[in-house]
Amino acid sequence: MATICTDPKFYATTPATSISASGPSNPTIPHRSLLHFSPKLSSHPPPFPYASTRKATLSCSQQPQTPPITATYPTPKRRPEYIPNNISDPSYVRIFDTTLRDGEQSPGASLTSKEKLDIARQLSKLGVDIIEAGFPASSKDDFEAVKAIAKEVGNAVDKDGYVPVICGLSRCNEKDIRTAWEAVKYAKRPRIHTFIATSAIHMEYKLRKTKAEVVEIARSMVKFARSLGCEDVEFSPEDAGRSDREFLYEILGEVIRAGATTLNIPDTVGITVPSEFGKLIADIKSNTPGIENVIISTHCQNDLGLSTANTVAGACAGARQLEVTINGIGERAGNASLEEVVMTLKCHGEVLFGGLYTGINPRHIYITSKMVEEYTGMHVQPHKAIVGANAFAHESGIHQDGMLKHKGTYEIIAPEDIGFERSNEAGIVLGKLSGRHALKKRLEELGYELDNEQLEGIFWRFKAVADQKKRVTDADLRALVSDEVFQPELVWKLQDLQVTCGTLGLSTATVKLIDANGREHVACSVGTGPVDSAYKAVDLIVKEPVTLLEYSMTAVTEGIDAIATTRVLIRGDNSRTTTHAHTGEAVHRTFSGIGAGMDIVVSSVKAYVGALNKMLGFKEKSRVNTAAERTAISS
Repeated sequence: MATICTDPKFYATTPATSISASGPSNPTIPHRSLLHFSPKLSSHPPPFPYASTRKATLSCSQQPQTPPITATYPTPKRRPEYIPNNISDPSYVRIFDTTLRDGEQSPGASLTSKEKLDIARQLSKLGVDIIEAGFPASSKDDFEAVKAIAKEVGNAVDKDGYVPVICGLSRCNEKDIRTAWEAVKYAKRPRIHTFIATSAIHMEYKLRKTKAEVVEIARSMVKFARSLGCEDVEFSPEDAGRSDREFLYEILGEVIRAGATTLNIPDTVGITVPSEFGKLIADIKSNTPGIENVIISTHCQNDLGLSTANTVAGACAGARQLEVTINGIGERAGNASLEEVVMTLKCHGEVLFGGLYTGINPRHIYITSKMVEEYTGMHVQPHKAIVGANAFAHESGIHQDGMLKHKGTYEIIAPEDIGFERSNEAGIVLGKLSGRHALKKRLEELGYELDNEQLEGIFWRFKAVADQKKRVTDADLRALVSDEVFQPELVWKLQDLQVTCGTLGLSTATVKLIDANGREHVACSVGTGPVDSAYKAVDLIVKEPVTLLEYSMTAVTEGIDAIATTRVLIRGDNSRTTTHAHTGEAVHRTFSGIGAGMDIVVSSVKAYVGALNKMLGFKEKSRVNTAAERTAISS
């Protein structure tokens, strides 16, 4: 397992060297920040100082430092002016969020254009430096979503001059690159991110190309991207973690000469360990010609559970852009988690990592996590670091005793730091006599900024719950907001539901849905249970054949009167497809839905209708885009 070096002899006997960040200045990085493996588990030497054939550079303090009792945060610094290939402050680390691109590649995490735009707005509030908004060439819907984000979020400049870079992914071919540019060019700070595989196994079996051919493709495509007018081009050598080092130095040097401004080093299959990945970054920094003119980035997958540790090790070795996703979602086992990486740097950056810091506003972490969870339908595991349900829960008697005496005994981060308010510490107790003002105030304390229409909808849902429960908790409020606000555009809406079930006969359900034009539709059906019969009645109305892939339900709070949250995942039998970024294969889209209610059958039907709305909305948008393309061709 990965460990932090705590042997004083290691610090005392290791000679200090220096590491440059992304410019002439050299920050000091203490040795305690560096992850390494026990000799019993790995033959790798300690990661620092990294051996290299040329200008080895790393500056580390000689003595270990005692960590603080709880996290202490330095005074926030001003975000440096954005220059694509340079950061004026060598301690500043850019956060590149790829939730909308790599995160959406998680099975079942398909997002509508509206949902992508909502998440992009929230990522801007969070303060991410770069938003990878999608893979525009994968589908017309993704192209339009990236374009909409570029036009709105990519032009929303705040009072301090901050506006996120809007990035589009592309493979190394002219069609993809041109499509990406057409989508992102409307942003004030557009970026094209192009990639090609560089490992031997990928070049032989996937690309079927020689090293020389891959170098030429990379060089010419980066040059092509610059020729379109894009001044911010990122290049990734896919599967860099398994690529030959000398070949990496060569191809990265060529794309720098061609005009790349950021070099992203991905551990595509999550095979490296922190010492190994940190050494990879340091070696690239020491051996790549022209590296001083670009920003080094990391992208770590979580196949071995080491993505956060690898990302931090990369930052310690000189990377000044870190690619992450909200909740760590992504391909296979996911990506480095934004909340874990950011809070690690915030807790230890000043003392252990030589002053490294980001521009993230951590008080928006929790609300962003909940939005992504609800929109993607991918539940966050309870013991997930930072944002899991148990992250700030204490059940052990010893722990509870310590917490009552001093919270610092068992909490290194205050939940309020990430925008999570403890419900049992709230000054306002909400019940059936509470009014709109009290509800609005509590929602604002929880991080929700709702317009009047949204607040009105939440208020009446809140009153209905309060009539049945003595006290409405924060968890109840979050569930209601998710069910009322974090929903796809309405095609169908559940109006009424009546079920009969038990041991004396077949379960029956009567469902009334309202369509987009306000017309009522009623259907009845029988089934093996109340949910099955209700779903079959919905199918009779909607008339869209689908396969139910997943169904799950959780209680939001304790007690028999708890609100139930249901999640479903469906796939249309006439399924739409999208292009996978790495394999180029057509992937069948799946659609998730979330519903909440005190009646578990109502909650289940809401989730099912929500998933159908996502699918139908995507289908309609694709139909409109196809018709527009045909009209353009015929004219």
